[in-house]
Amino acid sequence: MTRCSRRALIRGAALLPLVATVADGLGGSRPDRYFPRHGTYAHDTVSYDLDLSYRPADGSLDGRARIEAVANEPLNRVELDLSRLSAHTARIDGTRVRARQQNGKLYLDTPHPLATGTRFTVDVGYRGRPRPVRSPFGPIGWDRTGDPHDGTMVASQPLGAPSWFPCNDRPDDKAAFTFRITVPHGQHALANGTLLERRRNGHRECWTYHHPGPMAPYLAALYTGRFRHDSGTAQLGPEHPSIGLHNSYPSWMAEDAAHDLARQPEMLRAFSGHFGRYPFEAYGAVVVDAELAAPVENQTRSVFGSNHIDGERGAETLVAHEIAHQWYGNSVSLRDWRDIWLNEGFATYAEWLWSEHIGEDSADEIARREWRSLRDRPQDLRVADPGQRRIFDDRVYVRGACALHALRRSVGDSRFFAVLRGWHGEHRGGSANTAAFLAHAERCAGPVRPLLHNWLYEKPLPALAA
Repeated sequence: MTRCSRRALIRGAALLPLVATVADGLGGSRPDRYFPRHGTYAHDTVSYDLDLSYRPADGSLDGRARIEAVANEPLNRVELDLSRLSAHTARIDGTRVRARQQNGKLYLDTPHPLATGTRFTVDVGYRGRPRPVRSPFGPIGWDRTGDPHDGTMVASQPLGAPSWFPCNDRPDDKAAFTFRITVPHGQHALANGTLLERRRNGHRECWTYHHPGPMAPYLAALYTGRFRHDSGTAQLGPEHPSIGLHNSYPSWMAEDAAHDLARQPEMLRAFSGHFGRYPFEAYGAVVVDAELAAPVENQTRSVFGSNHIDGERGAETLVAHEIAHQWYGNSVSLRDWRDIWLNEGFATYAEWLWSEHIGEDSADEIARREWRSLRDRPQDLRVADPGQRRIFDDRVYVRGACALHALRRSVGDSRFFAVLRGWHGEHRGGSANTAAFLAHAERCAGPVRPLLHNWLYEKPLPALAA
């Protein structure tokens, strides 16, 4: 997500207070979590298979979620996250089980104890009128765009995934996804990954997508409405495979949107050189017929608001930012939200690299300008542990990017970009934390831990050395 207000749609935000936990700085394999009421470590998810039927006339959703998972400890019940929707049937390994819902949780009693390491399948039927869930950052998750065609969108970072499907809402519990979305004929449905089938049945139409991921629940996306679709192939260079490139936007802004997104293939090529092989099978942007406070990097399907399109590439840095998240944030995911600088600092630095690539301001010029701005602001935030309510503080983004630039200046371009490529190469498809990044940087570039520690864990702003 880019640097600005975190609300999905521009509207008033009702805040739900949550209790922050105390961090231990470097963290461990299972640190105290910023949002302990979301997700569980009792199981890890292998795949989600979502069968959804949406009726825009009344905003109702009928869903079935088939979830394959593995027990991490002996289980007598399975815990999932589901908000504002009602589960009406539930089965575990084909046996009907008791389902209880309370405070955004769905609890399923197992038909028999599940031993550690057991692979099991959960089937949940559910329905209701999905709405955003409240969070410390305003309402997030499933929302209606308000366009003339009753469109919907999903922007779930960080806690909105349970607004439309039952899930283990941890950022480090990643899985494969299949989506079957039925909407009235004439409506379109878009989701992560690749479109496998589009099948009409009378007045309804089913769109089937698959994304092998792995993908965290908060990055799963669904958009409905009417769109103009532009599809093609992005060639990423001799050492990188080509990928499918799919952009969708309302017809009324088609010319401007096509122009503003036209340099996506060049960005993908440039970032493949800097960061390593593109991690997924496809990429694309969806522009919704609504004004959004910020684009969101849903995996393989970033979403932009109509206000980010002007026909003059006025928001092109945001396009670069969301593409960079496919490597840092989506492929290499954070272990807990305290590590969000690993997503946002890297994507912000990618904006500076893009500026450098197209011959505008160099990363050094931008870093020095941003450093002067940081110097004039309060020095009261630890980038690698900002606190639950400040994970989207602009300083996490900018100071995180400055930390990377300080590393680049310290070790030189060759070792710096080796650090970035190695970080993605080692953790592709997985999750990691700041401690792992510090250890990785030292292995690749020498004794840089004191420099990075000052930028990431100390409150006073370090100097940006010449």
